[in-house]
Amino acid sequence: MNLPQAAKARLAIDVGGTFTDVVLDRNGQQWTTKVLTTHDAPEKGVIGGVEAALNGAGVRPDDVDFIIHGTTLATNALIERKGARTALLTTEGFRDTIELGTESRFDQYDVNLVKQAPLVPRNWRIPIVERVAADGEILCPLDETSALDAISRLRTESIESVAVAFLHSYVQPVHEQRVRALLHDRLPDVLVSLSSEVSPEMREYERFTTTCANAYVQPLIAGYLTRLENDLKARGLSCQLFLMLSSGGITTGETACAFPIRLVESGPAGGAIFAQNVARRHGVARAVSFDMGSTTAKICLIDDFKPQTSRIFEVSRSSRFQKGSGIPLRIPVIEMVEIGAGGGSIARVDRLGRIAVGPDSAGSTPGPACYARGGLEPTVTDADVVLGRIGPKALAGGQVLLHPELAQAVMARVGSTPTLGFDAEEFAYAIVELVDEAMSNAARVHAVESGRTLSNHTLIAFGGAAPLHIGRVANKLGVARVIVPVGAGVGSAIGFLLAPISYEVARSMYVRLQGFRPERINALLSAMADEARRVVRQGPEGRCLTEHRTAFARYVGQGYEIPIALPVRTLLEADAAVLRNAFEQSYLQQYGRLIDGVDIEILAWTVTVGTDVPGVELMATVNNQPASQPSSWRDIFDIGQGAWIKAGLYARSELPPGSSLSGPAIIIEESTSTVIGPGYDVAIAADASIVMTRRVIP
Repeated sequence: MNLPQAAKARLAIDVGGTFTDVVLDRNGQQWTTKVLTTHDAPEKGVIGGVEAALNGAGVRPDDVDFIIHGTTLATNALIERKGARTALLTTEGFRDTIELGTESRFDQYDVNLVKQAPLVPRNWRIPIVERVAADGEILCPLDETSALDAISRLRTESIESVAVAFLHSYVQPVHEQRVRALLHDRLPDVLVSLSSEVSPEMREYERFTTTCANAYVQPLIAGYLTRLENDLKARGLSCQLFLMLSSGGITTGETACAFPIRLVESGPAGGAIFAQNVARRHGVARAVSFDMGSTTAKICLIDDFKPQTSRIFEVSRSSRFQKGSGIPLRIPVIEMVEIGAGGGSIARVDRLGRIAVGPDSAGSTPGPACYARGGLEPTVTDADVVLGRIGPKALAGGQVLLHPELAQAVMARVGSTPTLGFDAEEFAYAIVELVDEAMSNAARVHAVESGRTLSNHTLIAFGGAAPLHIGRVANKLGVARVIVPVGAGVGSAIGFLLAPISYEVARSMYVRLQGFRPERINALLSAMADEARRVVRQGPEGRCLTEHRTAFARYVGQGYEIPIALPVRTLLEADAAVLRNAFEQSYLQQYGRLIDGVDIEILAWTVTVGTDVPGVELMATVNNQPASQPSSWRDIFDIGQGAWIKAGLYARSELPPGSSLSGPAIIIEESTSTVIGPGYDVAIAADASIVMTRRVIP
């Protein structure tokens, strides 16, 4: 992977459910653009945003030599079930693995529980005669006649993509590789995903579902990226296109097309990298990234300047917030909680007079009612407009002209139903309070599950809608400090430009520390490092590659593993004691006790290779001076008091570092607005971030 030696200009593109954000960076100066996402052909919105950014910055297409892209396309395809016609070829007797799962119930007391339907229907799950043992021994050779019969069925069914997932193929992949060769020979236009490449780890349920999901979205992602690259080149942007990964690294388009499942959380991952960078600049060791866009809100814990990570992620949950109700994907991800609470989230009133908000969104088409694009249902954005928090020309830099009268009308129509009887302002108040409580509760639960207390954290707010709601959310969480960084409205796209080029390789190999023999481990780790380096080659001058190795260990007989860091060198027999000590320290921190007399076993290994991340200097302090008087005043509805108040309006561009002011106020910028409640003081930091501090009221 070769990067430009001296980037003249760089582009970051984030395609969301409602808006497509584009950031152009040249020598540290940034230009941002928001355009509505074109769902029928996302590349059209991307090209429109790129052209607007280039024109605004006065940059020629051939001056751009780095483009990085993140998208929710794979996630949406899985949630909406709009992927390819996918088949699963698997070991005879295991075709129902993806339907049986772990046989657990995510809600054991719900007699009407509905489990997530598999991505591949049963008639397209075809058994193949073969069998490999857990140690890699071939118990039953591949029956090629069985495989060829299955391929004939695939042709008859017009299958577009095939997942090949055999039992224990992570140890011995030869049967999967042979089936792929047969598929390529007889069905050359069909894309093939092998579980031994997509997710080469034990636990067949997660490995099978991850491979099926990869196959399900592969034609869609490959087609989209091909069209996008062609459109970019046709406009003179001939540099290489890179993709953001859910793990927080970036990779080439070629790797993204082969393993599109790794793009599932690419947009939110960019936001977490953005928040991490802000936390490092401000010296905030304990932070919570709060990313609220037009479709969803994402919350991520950042401790010791590092976002939490995980190796398994659930998508398309059939029951909101219920772990186990979705499709498990075994991929490296930045761990976060995501809820359907964004600016475009739709509000409704049920027959019992209860108000519900989300998770469905009005998106960009038809959009909220105030967009005047045909939307007829009330959304969070409509509520914010009715409550005076968004001005008619304060959305997407004025590119989206808002119509407050339409928001007022839809709020009055839905809120005045006989079961509720609210006027427009009362209904808008209820919607905003419900959304703020939902987001606060999600953050609270996520923190408790992670053993954290949020009151000693700092909230870092970004995304188009987050600065509008962050003050109230902070109050609910008992958080006293909030940072709204520059570029908050396009934070995820800016995060793309801060991410390292990196790639993680995972493998399963069973090892016990008692009788530790490092020869096989060293060979495995060396091969994994070579594979990762092939994806992430040496970067530009002055940038070297870093390598991190991790083992996933547990006490013998336990069901779940915890990660322990490995030294990046050849392991020796004496390192058994090093690994044991690292495991015990991590286990004690997580569970508060150790188990005597039980051996430790390691089941999985990962190697991550990436370019180094440039250091971030701690931000300088500035002397605060009172800001000038507000340019004007606006009546806004204060959610905390439940009453209308007057707020001063300030343009963010006119608040230099060192400025200070007190709420109530609204700070307006191109891509968002920050609502400052009456209980907050604001200081503009040296990096121009808005730092909100809650006053202590005696």
